[in-house]
Amino acid sequence: MSDELQHRNIALLIDSDNASPAGIDPVLTVLAELGQVNIRRAYGNWRKPALKSWADLVHRYGIEPQQQFDLTRGKNATDMKMTIDAMDMMYRGRVHGFGIMSSDSDFMPLAMRIRQDGYPVYGFGSAKTPEGFRQACTRFIDVDALIRAEKEERANGGNDGGKGTLDDDMLHLLFEAYNASKRDQKGFAKLSEVGQRAGNRSSFDTRNYGYARLIDLVEAIPNFAIERRENDQIWIKRLR
Repeated sequence: MSDELQHRNIALLIDSDNASPAGIDPVLTVLAELGQVNIRRAYGNWRKPALKSWADLVHRYGIEPQQQFDLTRGKNATDMKMTIDAMDMMYRGRVHGFGIMSSDSDFMPLAMRIRQDGYPVYGFGSAKTPEGFRQACTRFIDVDALIRAEKEERANGGNDGGKGTLDDDMLHLLFEAYNASKRDQKGFAKLSEVGQRAGNRSSFDTRNYGYARLIDLVEAIPNFAIERRENDQIWIKRLR
């Protein structure tokens, strides 16, 4: 980790009712690209037997449990408490970025508000997470995909395991980002610019498709040609 990242304070807020404890290891690994995850809070009614798996992890991972009683059946105060805490952190200048572990669309306004103040916010949820919350995040990452990739890597002795499906929506997003990028006389665009444009338009993240880096994903798409140029710059060109 660079010196700059070491001084970036990241907060991970966990909606325990709507997040898998099996994902905590890969989630913390992903958030390391933003900085050090020094604030780790899990919210829920810890009297519920369903939260036992999370309760067993709080000491192991230095997670601070936040008790929220269910005062009304079918409702809980978790969403409100997480929102209040996030806003407090922003206005006190305590953090440089956020991770939100939840598959609940109720956190869409919070993610949007955090981004409006210029903070990156990574969402971590299941494949069934509503699109509104996904797109509100700077990046949204399927935790189940992270867990599968980690298991496959261990099973393959540290080598890359199986890859996900390259769906039409993802391909269309990359094609549109390429079309909007500046190209040289040969029709090549910088991969970094294409990735930035794709990220600006969507919560797109290569890890949802089983690839650690954008270049790994692009190499799996026959529609692109790749050139590696001086200073390790990577350029791509759409073929069809």
